[in-house]
Amino acid sequence: MKVKKRWIVFMAIMAVIAVTGMFIPEDPGLWEFEETPECTSSNVAWMITATIFVLMMTPGLSFFYGGMVGKKNVISTILQSFIAMGIVSVLWVVFGFSLAFGNDVGGLGLIGDPTQYFMFQHVGAKPEPYLTASIPLALYALFQMKFAIITPSLITGSFAERVRFSAYMVFMILFCIFIYCPLAHWTWHPDGLLHKLLNIHDFAGGIVVHASSGVAALAGAIFLGRRTSAKDQHMPANIPFVILGAALLWLGWFGFNGGSGLAADGIAIKAFLNTNTAGATAMMCWIFFDCLRGRKPSGMGAAVGAVVGLVAITPCADVVTTSQSFIIALLTTLVCNTAVHWREKSSIDDALDVFPTHGMGGIFATVLTGVFSYTGLIHGGWTEFFNSIIGVAIVITYTFVLSLILYYVTNKMIPMRVSVKSEKLGLDVSQHDETYAFSDSAEREIAEYFESHVEHKKD
Repeated sequence: MKVKKRWIVFMAIMAVIAVTGMFIPEDPGLWEFEETPECTSSNVAWMITATIFVLMMTPGLSFFYGGMVGKKNVISTILQSFIAMGIVSVLWVVFGFSLAFGNDVGGLGLIGDPTQYFMFQHVGAKPEPYLTASIPLALYALFQMKFAIITPSLITGSFAERVRFSAYMVFMILFCIFIYCPLAHWTWHPDGLLHKLLNIHDFAGGIVVHASSGVAALAGAIFLGRRTSAKDQHMPANIPFVILGAALLWLGWFGFNGGSGLAADGIAIKAFLNTNTAGATAMMCWIFFDCLRGRKPSGMGAAVGAVVGLVAITPCADVVTTSQSFIIALLTTLVCNTAVHWREKSSIDDALDVFPTHGMGGIFATVLTGVFSYTGLIHGGWTEFFNSIIGVAIVITYTFVLSLILYYVTNKMIPMRVSVKSEKLGLDVSQHDETYAFSDSAEREIAEYFESHVEHKKD
């Protein structure tokens, strides 16, 4: 069987990384842990737990998205999220963490030194006060890794059912290097551009995770174009998968938000409480708003609404009151539900409404942070309010323009869209030679494919 060059390149890259790792020395005493008044065992225990919770969100997203697509694309959609745990983890260890949280290069606040923590050198059980004094640097790097993993995974819902798997992997790598790592550095590094210039408050990723992934998803939906079956009614393959995925996301979000204070303290408890309140409020408001539009209450609506509420509280879970989390969730739900309704009438085929939910949710929630935070608009904080708008505008512009460029570059290396025949057959079979569950007619079509032994040279 002929092996395509792209897979040789992928394997060669992994081999180079593995061989390089053989010669990276380890600092003496790197893993000796000593408690300090700030870096305590309780903080370490909580942050290990929070890190596990955040990683669980990516498999949760796999089920959330996988249940929404048609039966011919369940496995491919789940795998597009699941594979991020492999690709981004490797990239993060090699130089991704350095790009995001290494010492600022040139004093401009744009990017970190890619060599500082290359292959996780000097990353161990000792804290790094400049980044975090409350937990070891290695634990901080692991916690941040899970955020980097789920961000490109969120994008996949926009171009579901039509993207070539190998091209998507290339785009994911480019997105992490040129969009996610810079945005993380701008926002969360003490010397980052948005942190120093605008003092942007993004507690757990309203713009770094959700706005960036949502805007990149919008660019992807525009670049790849509509599905050939976009005008047809798409029936979700498995609504229980969607609800299961939303439940795992909700549970994982307690680590996502609750761990972002990097300590087992009152802020973690507050973020935990606000997260649950916002998720519950948005779930109910989404259902009620659907009913006001003449729809019936649905499992899909409940699941999507809960996730929108969790997105809404992400940038501000530590700086708003629990009672304010109700209004933040309600307003964000109305905006996102309306955006989904408008998207359905547009020509843009954002298959799983990534931009109307995650993108709009992250953008609007960041603006609301400038309204409701302790130093926000309702307390006379005009500066924070305007800075949040400026910050959002910068992130949207940078992410959208650069995403289009990265889609173009990826498409030149590997065509991003599968053939019409492969799209009709379904990505599970055409990209992975695997099947999930089908109608009788689809089963016959798949059987004919396997019986013909036709090699898909393009896919």
